[in-house]
Amino acid sequence: MGLPGGALAAAEAAADLAGAAIRPLFRSALLVEAKGDASPVTEADRAAEQAMRGLLRERFPDHGILGEEFGPERADAEWLWVLDPIDGTRAFVTGRPLFGTLIGLLHRGRPVLGLIDQPGTGERWTGVAGEQTRFRSPMGGTPRCRPCAGMAEAELSCSSPDIFDAGTRPGFERLRAAARRVTWGGDCYAYGLVALGLVDVVAEAGMHPWDWAALVPVLEGAGGRVTGWDGEALTLEGDGRVLAVGDPALLPEAVALLRG
Repeated sequence: MGLPGGALAAAEAAADLAGAAIRPLFRSALLVEAKGDASPVTEADRAAEQAMRGLLRERFPDHGILGEEFGPERADAEWLWVLDPIDGTRAFVTGRPLFGTLIGLLHRGRPVLGLIDQPGTGERWTGVAGEQTRFRSPMGGTPRCRPCAGMAEAELSCSSPDIFDAGTRPGFERLRAAARRVTWGGDCYAYGLVALGLVDVVAEAGMHPWDWAALVPVLEGAGGRVTGWDGEALTLEGDGRVLAVGDPALLPEAVALLRG
């Protein structure tokens, strides 16, 4: 099934609104609070999500919305927008441009539209199921994942070692030991780098739907794959373990290492 009419334009417009709310507050004095999971949340998170929700409600009153800051509205709707106004808030509040706005659209639970927007650098990845991913950047770049012969040649990325618990750490450590090199930080930006052929694998745990919904169409439209640690498609009811590979041939090896 194709996208609803105007969905792509709405996603682009929502990202523009979010960026307009975020940019004036980046590297400024912010009111930072502590959420229940101890991650920082700022006035920029809330303002950006409210702006996106307002636009999407107006254009698609029958669609559902699920956002990190304000929860679900009509979450059982056929079409569900999934929003993370600032993915990588810790980077945002420390002045590092390794964060982004994530906008995903699910049709009956399947990601069909995804957008990663970096409002500070002007970079934007846009993915639509079945189409080639598009990339806008003042610095250039082509959205195409690169081939990788195996984990021994792979550049592995992860947001932080702290995201793993006793159940997930052993699997990640096996993957890390097999990789050529590991780099930390990046959040959604790291997945954009996979789509640009600069990183080969990202493996993370504790991910929510708003963390991964937008990533699936972006990476798949660039030739990659995004799955759970079992190699299966991600679902709203999943366990939060996410694996992204630029070369689909890496998937069996990565899954075997993660699962032991």
